[in-house]
Amino acid sequence: MQIGNVTTCNDVFLAPMAGVTDIAFRTICKQFNVGLMVTEMISVSALYYKDKKTKYLMQVNEAERPMSLQIFTADAEKLKAVMDELNAGTYDILDINMGCPAPKIVNNGEGSALMKSPELARKVISTAVKHSSKPVTLKMRLGWDASNINAVEYAKMAEAEGISAIAVHGRTRDQFYSGNADWTWLRKIKQQVSIPVIGNGDVFTLENAIAMKDETGVDGIMLGRGVQGNPWLIAEIAAYLKNGERLAPPSISEKHAVALKHFELLVKYKGAHIGALEMRKHAAWYFKGIPNAAYYKNNINRTTTVEEVKCVLAEAFNVTA
Repeated sequence: MQIGNVTTCNDVFLAPMAGVTDIAFRTICKQFNVGLMVTEMISVSALYYKDKKTKYLMQVNEAERPMSLQIFTADAEKLKAVMDELNAGTYDILDINMGCPAPKIVNNGEGSALMKSPELARKVISTAVKHSSKPVTLKMRLGWDASNINAVEYAKMAEAEGISAIAVHGRTRDQFYSGNADWTWLRKIKQQVSIPVIGNGDVFTLENAIAMKDETGVDGIMLGRGVQGNPWLIAEIAAYLKNGERLAPPSISEKHAVALKHFELLVKYKGAHIGALEMRKHAAWYFKGIPNAAYYKNNINRTTTVEEVKCVLAEAFNVTA
C-alpha cells in the first residue's frame, strides 16, 4: 500500500493499543510480516511539557520501519509547537487519533470526543498536515453514538485537508468495544474517498479478514485485540491476501518460544520486575485455547521474578524450563 511517500510491504497493519503495543510487542509482531505498525498513543500535551515517559513511548527501532507514530490532542497550537520534534522522529508516518473511547481521554475533548467537534477536528488535521514532513493519517470511529454517525463526512473532510490514509474502527464511541463492529460504514467510506481506507474492528480470524475485504472493499486490515497472544494471525492474513495460501497453525512449542521471547524483550526494555509484572496480561492471552488455561493464568498472576515467569510458561506449554 502507498501512504504518501511510504510503501508498506503488505496491507495488514497493527493497531495502536495503549499499554500493549510497546516496543517489545511490536518486535514480536514484526517477525510475523506486519505491513505497518503504530506506536501507543502519544499525548501532544505531555510532549509539549517534556514528559520523560512520553520520550520512552516514542522509542522506535530501525528494524520496525515502516512505522507510524500516533498522537492525540485537541489543541492545535500545542501541536504546532511540537511539530519540529515530531518531524525529527525516526518513524515514517504521523497518525492522529480520533477514535480512543477512554473517559480520561474523551473528558479532555481528545480522542473520539473530536467526532463531536468537526471544526476543531479539521483544525487539528490541517495543522498536522501543514507542518508535518511526513505523511499524516487519521484513525477514527464511526461517530459519537448511533444517532450521530458522521464518519463519511469526516473521511471526506480529512481527504480534503490532505490526510494520506484513514483507518476506521467500525464502532461508535459509546459502544467502546461491545456489540459488533458495523462494517457497512467501511464500504460507504471507501466509496466516498480516493485515499486508502483501512478497516478495523472484529477481525479475530482469517475468515473475519476475508469477510471484511469482501464485504467492504477496504484497502487494508488493521488488527488490534485479535493479535493479543496471537501474532500468528498477522502472517496468516498476510499470506492469504498475497497468494491465497493458508498457513498451518503454530505448534505448542512455537507458542512457547514466542511467549518466552516476548517476555525476554519486556525484561530487556523495562527491567526484570516490570517485565515480570507486564508479562502477566500477555501470558494470559498466549494461554488462550490451551488445556487448563485458567490454572496457568492464576499462576502467572502470582509471579514476580524472571525465573517464576519462565517456569509457568514452561509448564503451561509443556516444555522443559
